[in-house]
Amino acid sequence: MDQTVADNGYAKLESLVDLAHILGRQNDYEEVLRLVVEKASALVGSDAALVMLVNPRTRDTLRTVFAQKNADDEQSHFVHTNISGWVVLNDSPFLSPDIRSDGRFRKRLFERVRAKSAICVPLKAENVVIGTLLLLRNEESGPFTDVDLSLAGKVSAISSPFLRCTQEIARYFTVPPSKHALLSKYATLGLLGKSEKFISLLVAIEAAARCDVTILLEGESGTGKELVARALHRLSSRSESKFVAIDCGAIQPHLVESELFGHVKGAFTGAVADRKGLLQEADGGTLFMDEINNLPVEMQSKLLRVLQDQEVRPVGSNQTRTIDVRIISASSSSLRDMVMGKRFREDLYYRLNVYPIVVSSLRERVEDIPLLADHFLTMFSREQRKEIDGFHEEVLDYMKRRQWTGNVRELSNFVERLVTLTNAKQRIIDRKVLPPELQKELKSAGRIYEDGSPMKSLGENLADYEERLIREALDSCHWNQSRAARLLQISEHTMRYKMAKLHIEKS
Repeated sequence: MDQTVADNGYAKLESLVDLAHILGRQNDYEEVLRLVVEKASALVGSDAALVMLVNPRTRDTLRTVFAQKNADDEQSHFVHTNISGWVVLNDSPFLSPDIRSDGRFRKRLFERVRAKSAICVPLKAENVVIGTLLLLRNEESGPFTDVDLSLAGKVSAISSPFLRCTQEIARYFTVPPSKHALLSKYATLGLLGKSEKFISLLVAIEAAARCDVTILLEGESGTGKELVARALHRLSSRSESKFVAIDCGAIQPHLVESELFGHVKGAFTGAVADRKGLLQEADGGTLFMDEINNLPVEMQSKLLRVLQDQEVRPVGSNQTRTIDVRIISASSSSLRDMVMGKRFREDLYYRLNVYPIVVSSLRERVEDIPLLADHFLTMFSREQRKEIDGFHEEVLDYMKRRQWTGNVRELSNFVERLVTLTNAKQRIIDRKVLPPELQKELKSAGRIYEDGSPMKSLGENLADYEERLIREALDSCHWNQSRAARLLQISEHTMRYKMAKLHIEKS
């Protein structure tokens, strides 16, 4: 246990060094803020994190300039304003196991907020407070400790000079690329969109590509994490070398070691010749490890060793081989939650989470759906030698209302199916092209109410909604019932029962 604690402590120290290295290569103020917040939150395991800066002109007002997604609410800003005020006034760090009973504030001030424990440290440059970093935990996460406060203080000490300097650089020297130039650049790499969420993703990719560090992509299945990884490789200093990808969830656990590290002849039954592993194949380039959340526990420790030593030892060999590989990992599940649940090594998590990037779901970028659908329509029409000009407005509105649990991948499959069903002479995809179950779904989504009364009973509407979710999951998983069940977080037995009950069959 002591060794595990020591390893985790060393991993956190390495994470702080990585943060300093990354910040030294940034010139985008928003990206620096995002990295500081994300890294601080990951290091201490907070439920919310915010940065507030002091107005440099008046020195008497505070403003929240960056917050984690789950911290962007009135409660968190209320807590931040009050605690930051205390920190600035006293020029001192703040730690409270329970802010609701903290004697430094009036009684019941924080009675209605979700957060219970808080850390707030000043951001100081040239011995002047320029802002604060606040970290919050809810009751179920347990209170912060002095160790957490020390880590937050180190993040502040490392990041404060960069926040001060970066602000000056951003103001006087750096001209960020225009949105049009950014969108055009990444469209050639297969990344399409125009929403604010999408543009924020491109800014993060642009900044991360400049740093030769380990990157962790987190987002739902089907959001295009491999496309993001390929763009990062293409724009990096390793672009002339190989990009190698592996899906950790698609390989049998007992074969993962051989796939990654290779093997020598005779290492096991069927090993008739020496074989390079993917880590050696990617030497000098990038290895993309998709669904790394599925990596077996015994392999997690071996991958950690590779990240530390940059050496691999093929299965059956007693000799190590030096490699130079950049790891980009991706997960559709929260690795931090898996660490909390003891299902993923904490020290490996810190090694992988050097540069975190979140890839938004399609539900969070609805305005990108028409652009993506038109792209897929053009692509599949060309493949099938059809001349289809576009979608009827009714079909397009219907696509914008769908949930798309399988995200961009599901949208692609959906459009390909419609193109396949469209008559060779038809130029517009209208509702008549849709198969019966989708026509039923379109009708249900289009007119839920008529004359102030529901068209169907509650039970009927729930059954329709359940059928739609299951069909979307099956479509996104190519009708693999086991994978669809995992996506919906139900058992395979429940999946088969519901498919039979709702008469769901593959067309």
